[in-house]
Amino acid sequence: MIEVLFGESEAASMRAAKSTVITGKVDGPTAVWAAGKKKPPERENCGWIEGTAEEVICLGFLLDVGDIREDISSEYRRHLIYSMYAQQQWGKEEETDASLMRLCDHYCAELERLKAYLAEGNPIRVWYSDAPYSRCGFYHLCACLQKYQNEICVVKLPEYRIRTDHAIVSYKNWGEVAAEEFFGFLTCEKKLSAEEIRMYAMLWSILQEDNSPLRAVVNGKLTGVPEDFYDFLIRKRITQKPIKEARLIGDILGYNQLGVGDWWYAKRIDHLIGTGKIKVVEDSENKYARTIRLA
Repeated sequence: MIEVLFGESEAASMRAAKSTVITGKVDGPTAVWAAGKKKPPERENCGWIEGTAEEVICLGFLLDVGDIREDISSEYRRHLIYSMYAQQQWGKEEETDASLMRLCDHYCAELERLKAYLAEGNPIRVWYSDAPYSRCGFYHLCACLQKYQNEICVVKLPEYRIRTDHAIVSYKNWGEVAAEEFFGFLTCEKKLSAEEIRMYAMLWSILQEDNSPLRAVVNGKLTGVPEDFYDFLIRKRITQKPIKEARLIGDILGYNQLGVGDWWYAKRIDHLIGTGKIKVVEDSENKYARTIRLA
């Protein structure tokens, strides 16, 4: 089964969930190595998923941000993805910087790899959540899937799960799920009908027509919003008292689980500094380490 996800962290966890490892050998005239799955922790809803890491495809185009009328392989999308991830760097290393610039090309290659699997008639399983980047990725994928007749299954991340010890575990995206825990969510798997694929593809067309600078989930609906949509969360937590930018962003993420990455808040803080609404008290090459306050 081909697994499709929309974020680097969750795709890495899925690769681990499907990876085989060498577990030991039998001595004799010829040493024989035995390859098998790692033993999962002895916890409820844990296990490994059948298949190999090569069957995992990541389409991390960050389609909740920016112009979505532009082709995903465009220079525009390439530079947007780079700008979001590159701001986490300091003391830039050439190799890392070049790798970030190639991310969009990598995702385009992943999409082509997926199309090759589909052309061969392989079934696929899509793991998505209500995080805006994931919902956007899923809708865009459905627009691509309309011409295929393959079996398409989806696993949507539930808002929470109740464990046998009565504890409630909540999630905002698949990146919060450990590799061995993906197995437990297979009970949420369902087959996607052709009608549902068309519906989600139509929703993507509506978002493209609107083409707002940002997309967010509002009252359960994915909708276009202005670029400053999340700024109130920054203003809500910043005061005249100096605070490390990393701490401010951490507080925002901790109190508001909206599926928006730290890089977006860092970008908006940069904007608010540029417009004079936030003041830098103590600067740093690493922007996350600088001290800031309300101007």
